[in-house]
Amino acid sequence: MRAPLSWLREYVELPADVTGRALAAELIAAGLEVETVERAGADITGPLVVGEVLEIEELTGFKKPIRHCRVNVGDANGTGEPQSIVCGATNFAVGDRVVVVLPGGVLPGGFEIGARKTYGRMSAGMICSVTELGIGDDHSGILVLPPDAPVGADAIEMLGLRDDVLDIAVTPDRGYALSIRGIAREAAIAYGVPFKDPADVELPADDEGAQSHPASIGDPAVCDRFVLREVSGFDPDARTPMWMQVRLHRAGMRPVSLAVDITNYLMLELGQPLHAFDRGKLTGPIVVRRAEPGEQLETLDHVKRALDPDDILITDASGPISMAGTMGGLATEIDERSSDMVVEAAHFDAMGVARMSRRHRLHSEASHRFERGVDRELPLYASYRAVRMLAELGGAKIVAGVTHAEAPVERAAVEMPAGHPDRVAGVAYGREAVVRRLEQVGCAVAGGDVLTVTPPSWRPDLTAPNDLAEEVIRLEGYENIPARAPRPVAGKGLTAEQRLRRRVGRALAGAGYVEALAFPFVAEKDLDGLQLPADDARRRTLRLANPMSEEEPLLRTTLLPGLLKVLALNVGRGFGDAALFEVGVVFRPRPDAPERAPRLAVDRGPTAEEVAGLEAALPDQPYRVAAVLSGDREPSGWWGEGRPALWADAVEAARTVAREVGVELTVKADQHAPWHPGRCAALYAGDTLVGHAGELHPRVTKAYGLPARSCAMELELRRLGEPVTVRAPHVSSYPVAMQDVALVVDSAVAAAEVEAALRDGAGELLEAIRLFDVYTGEQVGEGRKSLAYSLRFRAPDRTLTAEEASQARDAAVAAASERTGAVLRGA
Repeated sequence: MRAPLSWLREYVELPADVTGRALAAELIAAGLEVETVERAGADITGPLVVGEVLEIEELTGFKKPIRHCRVNVGDANGTGEPQSIVCGATNFAVGDRVVVVLPGGVLPGGFEIGARKTYGRMSAGMICSVTELGIGDDHSGILVLPPDAPVGADAIEMLGLRDDVLDIAVTPDRGYALSIRGIAREAAIAYGVPFKDPADVELPADDEGAQSHPASIGDPAVCDRFVLREVSGFDPDARTPMWMQVRLHRAGMRPVSLAVDITNYLMLELGQPLHAFDRGKLTGPIVVRRAEPGEQLETLDHVKRALDPDDILITDASGPISMAGTMGGLATEIDERSSDMVVEAAHFDAMGVARMSRRHRLHSEASHRFERGVDRELPLYASYRAVRMLAELGGAKIVAGVTHAEAPVERAAVEMPAGHPDRVAGVAYGREAVVRRLEQVGCAVAGGDVLTVTPPSWRPDLTAPNDLAEEVIRLEGYENIPARAPRPVAGKGLTAEQRLRRRVGRALAGAGYVEALAFPFVAEKDLDGLQLPADDARRRTLRLANPMSEEEPLLRTTLLPGLLKVLALNVGRGFGDAALFEVGVVFRPRPDAPERAPRLAVDRGPTAEEVAGLEAALPDQPYRVAAVLSGDREPSGWWGEGRPALWADAVEAARTVAREVGVELTVKADQHAPWHPGRCAALYAGDTLVGHAGELHPRVTKAYGLPARSCAMELELRRLGEPVTVRAPHVSSYPVAMQDVALVVDSAVAAAEVEAALRDGAGELLEAIRLFDVYTGEQVGEGRKSLAYSLRFRAPDRTLTAEEASQARDAAVAAASERTGAVLRGA
């Protein structure tokens, strides 16, 4: 909202020395957001005067019209002689009063005027347009003043060329500040000076008698007050007075015509949107109602709009004639021939107007105000001021009577303990200050220790005790609230789940992985790129109602698409050797979930059944960890050759995660998209499948633009179980005994099964076991493989003998032979 200081002074008795910047500081202290203060016309210097055109000589021989004018500027030029001025505009004639800047004057933008010879004649000054004066956008011609403008008068003062304009960002809860009336009231409170309400006009006596154009409210839920007044005999050629044009321009609106300018002027001044219909284009009584199926309306912007059943319309016998509170219809607009008009002022439902303007992407100054709340008591007064201005400025005759359709609305009172603002702010204001501040904003206050407060009609945002407390606090001054450090309550620290997620992240980072944070949104093509079967549970996704991008409207069911796209981005920028991980939630819809979540009431808390219904509608959201690798896992250099990332590295990443929980993973061969069918490992914690790891399928790497043989791992953290408390083991000071064993098993037997059997058979003396060689070939036979393990034995209380170590090794081999069919190589 742009508010000229001169306009505000009309309704609030500000001290003469108050500048726009000083007023802005007071309004900011009171809670309004004044973004800028524009000093309009501050760079204008005179002489800038009113002149009368005495002679016009048309100069010929030029590509455009050029006129040599003799202009009477009175004594402003010091001689009293007519001023010679060359001008290219043709919209003025002899006898017209114009604005003349004489040599030495400076126009907006630092444009200095001098005397010079042009087009063969001496030009001493310039005849100005509204654009050159900085009070309009029309540069098609010269500003022609009313014939009674005094010749030689100072045009700067007469036209109000210098003014301070406050640009205020009005928050949604302060709709009253979208008007000069509302800002002036705030200024009056800030300076403690009288306020004159521009809506305080005496209504005519015939309001109680005859009706204007017939109208009714068809749906009280969307409109609770509708007022019509009529004028006749309006002069369509009547011009908008210059003072009104200047104020509209300063407030950011373009002058159009007198009738339209009056409705816009009053909307800016009072905050009440108005609309004028051409009386001759109306058919039958007016009804305010919702749209009916199939209805259309061509609005003033020449767009034909298909109407929604929730749209709020103003209609007559012909159908819709206006989108209520948003934009009028083209069929009933005021044009250059309109002389009989019907002026409408109403109070529409804020939510209904907001939804309609967003639905049609049709935002207007009127809808902007209705969305934030308009004073319900204004329509009668605003409409009367409108017809009175049409009569005073446009020669219209006010038709007796008014149409006033109303649905009764009770003004709700708010009960608040008198000490509530004190408790909120931590400042002792006292009951007297609380009552005084609430009355200043227009509230009616009654009661003692518990106040019954009835907010004014222009403050629909005051609905709760905290709203009232905010009014008291802001007017008493936010700067008066003492600054005290907050007193934090004792917390319980991180949960076990939070600690685990942090430990997992630190462990992977320590293993050389870099954390990536991908968006949790995917597209169907991302799941296709993973080569998921049609019946895969990961294809059952949730679609967002309002996605950030229509290209990714689904919630992820696996972490891999986001990580693979991040990996592809790094590879595309030259970072082919990458190891990335992410810890985050995935969204897995429950098979028995209802199609739609229950809608909760807003006037009470939810019941246990409603909470259960909400939880049933939510998808399962388990935490997962995933890692991807490509390129070299160990770089090459002077120390030797590097090593590419293999499927085993992905498995080791999973084991790194599992060790943070205290779980030992069992690895089994599997076939599971998006992994290579021959290089995919299923990862088990006991008998529970917790995830997969391995080399990605070639089709997947091609779909995502990744290097061949890229690897990945994904685990579900909650399936690993509760983290165990890590206790430091006893470290024996006695020497270790090393024993190696090579076992031949069928190729289908997993090395993990053999290792588990060796571990169980070796007993308590076994300290560690490591697979150090795998061999397949003629020496072990077709369909067989040799697994070589290194066994470390140590006793906590003695040095082991060779016989004890051999017995433990033999027991381990016996257990492996019994459980997996293993035989000693070479036996």
